[in-house]
Amino acid sequence: LNDYYKTLSYFPENREKGGQLRTKSIDLLNLTPDTDVNELLSDIRAAEPLITSSCAEQVKVLICKLQEKVGQKDDRRFYLFRALQAHNLPLTNVAFNKSGSSFITGSYDRTCKLWDTASGEELHTLEGHRNIVYAIAFNNPYGDKVATGSFDKTCKLWSAETGKCFYTFRGHTAEIVCLAFSPQSILVATGSMDTTAKLWDVESGKEVSTLAGHFAEIISLSFNTMGDHLVMGSLDHTAILWDISSGIKVHILTGHRGEISCVSVSLHSVWDADSGQCLATLLGHNDEVLDVCFNYAGQLIATASADGTSRVFSAETFQCLCQLEGHKGEISKVCFNPQGSCALTASVDKTARVWYANTGACLQALEGHSDEIFSCAFNYEGDTIITGSKDNTCRIWH
Repeated sequence: LNDYYKTLSYFPENREKGGQLRTKSIDLLNLTPDTDVNELLSDIRAAEPLITSSCAEQVKVLICKLQEKVGQKDDRRFYLFRALQAHNLPLTNVAFNKSGSSFITGSYDRTCKLWDTASGEELHTLEGHRNIVYAIAFNNPYGDKVATGSFDKTCKLWSAETGKCFYTFRGHTAEIVCLAFSPQSILVATGSMDTTAKLWDVESGKEVSTLAGHFAEIISLSFNTMGDHLVMGSLDHTAILWDISSGIKVHILTGHRGEISCVSVSLHSVWDADSGQCLATLLGHNDEVLDVCFNYAGQLIATASADGTSRVFSAETFQCLCQLEGHKGEISKVCFNPQGSCALTASVDKTARVWYANTGACLQALEGHSDEIFSCAFNYEGDTIITGSKDNTCRIWH
């Protein structure tokens, strides 16, 4: 059993099939502190024959751990633990590994740096790119590899443990601006200003396929949780959903009248992945929507806008549940904590803010940066925050 997102998903099947790792997930999206664990376990065993009596107790322990986590109150206040002068030139992005024990920073100085969260010490400097390192990611949940995408048109795959470069992926003819590992860490997807995305095999370092279909730059992409589909957003105002194994377009999602800046959901519309139909358009902002995300359970959607506000929507009814108001400038980034009870926003007003996701009340403003904050993230436990700013620093908050 692998605890992939400790929040709401477990993988009871982990085996090799056709040379590729296969997993089976059990979504516990309706788990609450009041759920009868024994009854839930019985339902799971009835639906999943692989959950035998020999492993039932282990499943129960994991469900109880998850139930305890879901029931935790999140009224903590964060304090500044350390401010790091991470690079000599501006940062481009920051990202945690799954456990939050380390994080990475990308920069205009052509490097990516790996940091120890607890001490704030630099672990490795990943050098080799010949232009800005713009897109960075760990292969979570494993966290033993890092991918970096650069304006030098290449992507590099690194060891998070040693800092060694495994492979350099070459083939794009323009800047790489987004990338993602598949959930099983089998593939890396890269999106480029050359209007294509490419899939790369993590084990061999070889190109698997080129996904061509957009008529303008690709600026965002995301795998689904099973890793068998990839959605890409483009400046051509469309998103395309691809089947990974066949390389075939499943759906072209049309309807936006501006560039699609994020495809956790595309800009501010919600689409059905099976039919390609637009389920809802999330209205209310009066300026561009710059970021959007689901909570881990898929029950809430948060949006961040250039109008200086964020909004939280129900993913079931698509109704706006609350507005997050208080920033004095555009909000470029929004994310949920693992429990889904709080949202975190980053703004050009030089602050990040923590909000209650159910009421929209501001729990805390994280102040201290001297320039706009463009990136922010919770760690896996939700007890540490990292913020990245154009003041060339990142800050760790406990």
